[in-house]
Amino acid sequence: MRMRTSALAVGLVSLLAAAGCSGGGGGNKNAGSTSPSSTAVSGGAVKDGPIAPLTGLVDQSGATASRPSIAVKVDNAPEARPQSGLDVADIVYEEVVEGGVTRFIAVFHSQAPPVAGPVRSVRPMDPGVLSAYHGLVAYSGGIPAFVALLRKAPVQDVDVDVATDAYTWDKSRAAPHNEYVSPEKLWPKAKGANAEPPKAMFVYRAAGEAFGDADAHHVVIPYSPRQTSVYDWDAAAGTWKRTSNGTPHTTASGAQIAPQNVVIQFVSLHNLDYVDQSGTKVVESTVIGSGDAWILSAGRMTKGHWSKDSASAPTRFTDGSGNPVKLTPGRTWVHFAPVGTPVTAG
Repeated sequence: MRMRTSALAVGLVSLLAAAGCSGGGGGNKNAGSTSPSSTAVSGGAVKDGPIAPLTGLVDQSGATASRPSIAVKVDNAPEARPQSGLDVADIVYEEVVEGGVTRFIAVFHSQAPPVAGPVRSVRPMDPGVLSAYHGLVAYSGGIPAFVALLRKAPVQDVDVDVATDAYTWDKSRAAPHNEYVSPEKLWPKAKGANAEPPKAMFVYRAAGEAFGDADAHHVVIPYSPRQTSVYDWDAAAGTWKRTSNGTPHTTASGAQIAPQNVVIQFVSLHNLDYVDQSGTKVVESTVIGSGDAWILSAGRMTKGHWSKDSASAPTRFTDGSGNPVKLTPGRTWVHFAPVGTPVTAG
């Protein structure tokens, strides 16, 4: 299995952020260590702040130095759109669930919306993704065996039964696509090691540092007949504008989802001996191990590999020579595409 990537030059703030975040952490060459603070100049004023570990950008509020990440399981059924909060999440994972539908894990740290959702259930691969963050995990139930797996992981469970006061229901929507959670109400509930900020998940590049093997302005991820995710490079904005099933993917705020980085991680997918409420078999993506990936940024793509030694280790992304791939500071969307998915980029 192999992998591919890309990224773009950024301004002074991103340069300082990247300088603070490049390098390895926790023995993982692809996990950037965060410096205590960095200085940015804007409008003649000098502004200090820590580097947000999940974006590589200067955090002028300083909030990321003292709070954990919050991962929220977010619905992606047609009835769930437009979702709330996906446009401000630092990192979002798109994973295949039953019947070819996808679901999101939205990780909030540097920013948070008033509410995020609709919130849905946990899946068996989620502990393998989220153990590297520690922090809090918000979700709404799930098959008991999968809930048990999450509760054994080094994360803090803040599901709807544990932190009910942080959840609300939108009466204008039909269940189960109407449940939301407030990150601001979850942060005070963090305890012990799960109250600490997360480690960086990626290495970030400095302004002017070259990225990518080839130009790539249009990416298509055809997960199944029920979900096709597309990204188009917007050079003026320095972002990848997302389209879902032929429609611009906008959130409840009206913003189109547009991260700085798009990662396509090819994973093995297998059926489990569990059946979802829809009557279809539950599937699990293998997120620990190694394989191919495409990493896109700054209108370019790099071919490389992903590897993850354990659930608690960040995923490493390396190029064909084994060097860490450095992303553009900003938001990142990671896609767990089953091996054999006919992804195209160009």
